[in-house]
Amino acid sequence: VQTCALPILYSRELQVQERMTAQVANWLEETLQPRGVGVVLEAEHLCMTVRGVRAPGSRTTTSAVRGMLRHDPRTRTEFFALVGAATGA
Repeated sequence: VQTCALPILYSRELQVQERMTAQVANWLEETLQPRGVGVVLEAEHLCMTVRGVRAPGSRTTTSAVRGMLRHDPRTRTEFFALVGAATGA
């Protein structure tokens, strides 16, 4: 499985974004066995766009960290700074 396909694989079942983020992080940790895993998932929810509040462009961001990223504050800070720089946040 290609890592970019993981969200597609897990999004086939009805679920919440937080659980899907954790599933991707768990798969990476179990399969690759790295010292740390960080997953940041940003999604636009159709329920927010086409129903209810009708707020097009509303995005929700969730994250999951494992291993070194969870336990080392400097590494975690660097990870989130890099992710923020890459996404323009």
